[in-house]
Amino acid sequence: MKKPFKPTQAYTSDVDMTPMIDVVFQLLTFFMVVINFEQTQADERVKLPRDQLAKPNEVKREHKVVVNMGFIRDKEGNKLSDPEILLMGERVPVLNFGPALKTEARIYRLKNIDPKEVTVVIRADSEIPTGLVQELIRLAQEAEFEKFAMAAQQASDP
Repeated sequence: MKKPFKPTQAYTSDVDMTPMIDVVFQLLTFFMVVINFEQTQADERVKLPRDQLAKPNEVKREHKVVVNMGFIRDKEGNKLSDPEILLMGERVPVLNFGPALKTEARIYRLKNIDPKEVTVVIRADSEIPTGLVQELIRLAQEAEFEKFAMAAQQASDP
């Protein structure tokens, strides 16, 4: 005698999503840290000049020192200070920045990197007098830096 057909239970396999969630959180953490390191070089208080010819670097500089020159401003954008070097929360008068540049050069020499191969990227506010930027370049040259780059924003088309 045949047994009547009895439907069998369907087996479903559950996928363990824990490793996938761990990987996603690690990626998020990695990108947040990388973004924060990039932002430490740029200071939002510096209003870069606009230029039609400004373009992003095609090749990433291997060794660079980023110098932010700007003003302390109020909420309306009015200047509250003389031009200063804005350095990781500190404010240094431009003409007093020579020792800091010499320290940077010394650090590169300790890493067996010639300061002449290091690019000094100057992020100067558009309202900084040209003569002051030239003074900063002179101070950097005294510290044995020879390569310089100026940062600018790309102007939007009219």
